Amino acid sequence: MGGRLRLDAVVSAIVTVHPHEIPALLHSASCFFFILSAYFVVLPLRDEGAISLGLSKLPILFVGSLFLTLIAAPVSTFIFSLPNLSKSKALVIIHRFFSLSLLLCFLLWRASPTESNSKDASNLTKDPNVGITGPTNPPSGWDTHGWFYISVRVGFFLWVALLNLVAISSTWARIIDVMDSESGARLFGFVGAGATLGQLFGSVFAAATAWMGPYLLLFAALLMEFAAQSSKGITKDTSQSSEELSPLRRTDNDHQSERSQGASSPKVASPKSPISTTRPQLWAILDGMRLILASPYLLLVSLFLWLGAVISSFFYFQKVNVIATTIKSSIGRRRLFAQINSFVAVFILIGQLTLTGRILTIAGVTVAISASPLVALGNLVAIAIWPTWVAVAVSETLRKVTTYVVTRPGRELLFTVVSQDEKYKAKVCIDVIVQRLGDAAAAGLFEVLTIALGGQTSTASLYALPVCLTWIVTAFFLGRRQEQLAKLQESWERNANPSEMKKDHKAE
Repeated sequence: MGGRLRLDAVVSAIVTVHPHEIPALLHSASCFFFILSAYFVVLPLRDEGAISLGLSKLPILFVGSLFLTLIAAPVSTFIFSLPNLSKSKALVIIHRFFSLSLLLCFLLWRASPTESNSKDASNLTKDPNVGITGPTNPPSGWDTHGWFYISVRVGFFLWVALLNLVAISSTWARIIDVMDSESGARLFGFVGAGATLGQLFGSVFAAATAWMGPYLLLFAALLMEFAAQSSKGITKDTSQSSEELSPLRRTDNDHQSERSQGASSPKVASPKSPISTTRPQLWAILDGMRLILASPYLLLVSLFLWLGAVISSFFYFQKVNVIATTIKSSIGRRRLFAQINSFVAVFILIGQLTLTGRILTIAGVTVAISASPLVALGNLVAIAIWPTWVAVAVSETLRKVTTYVVTRPGRELLFTVVSQDEKYKAKVCIDVIVQRLGDAAAAGLFEVLTIALGGQTSTASLYALPVCLTWIVTAFFLGRRQEQLAKLQESWERNANPSEMKKDHKAE
């Protein structure tokens, strides 16, 4: 008990939190810690595997991830739609599935052929950029490998991308069902800090153990099991009275909440979207698409995320091309990817613990979601003018710090003003399918520009500037709309709760 009280005191000193919110907050942050740790442990291995297949094949991999997502997203939504399965248990199943799949990836990777040891041994040199000894051969390309080698690398690339989207999106859907707009503005920064600590831990571990190669998959599988265990504690508090429980929801029974949503606290963002009892159906993702098409607000959210995915993927292509052509060692590239991720994580963590809550509560959602588009505009120009790994590292730091300190928490607040159906169906559809459509669009654009520019892709980022400007305008209008809907929702809840109105009158 004493240890728990000290932990609560530490959390309260970092973030403005009510006592009944602390358990869900800690489990949310720890769940993201384990997910991001697992992701960043295997991310350098994924990127190096993709480079070994040839840089020209990167757009094809992104298109392939879209098709895999179209298959996986309905399954994820179906799990959340089962009437006899709570949302908490559904999240555990999703995390445990990815844990077991990483074990399978390890077995396949170990069974696949590797690069020629003789070739590696005869081409060792010191890479001055990252201080790594390794083969200086550039990526050999698709045609020099067997079908099994290619299949394992391609499959792993697609699977890691799916883990990143589905596991994170599903966890956020659960968290925003527990929290509302007011509590989210206070607490999302702390939750994000847990994710950033996971990124830092995973990146440092991957950088220090780059020589382990596929054995890192075993450690990542263990981390995803820890994430499954942590997600069990992301629940709604039921020990307080209804007056004390605001801003957290007032019931921990998922199904009761769904049945009473329309009568107790309906969302105001999409009045045309019915709040129905969720039914198990394999193609439940179609319900998410229907909800999106019925709501101008959700259509605007979809456009915002699509434009962001296009710019993010376009920058990824630029980053990988620059690093692949300037760092010749395969181990060196893995270590550089991990070192950049570690460097970024430190700044993100500092920002999330000191700035996120203040920015969201003072500056508001509009400023938060507009920050990343503005930074991306400068990054695209910088990469075009100075295409070096140093410019990539600086741009990557600025981009990700802005995204995860400011924009990502603001983005999750966009979904605090929608119904529960829209959270678990439309949100997953937007986070997964819409983002993958953005990745595929960026892949097509980059491929066309690569051909048009004769393979000289250093200035290709300049052609993405119109997309970035559209992203900025969309962010501004979307942020203003969310703020309006949040005020309408707060007004409705006050009118529906006489006790809250009495408090206001007493305060006056």
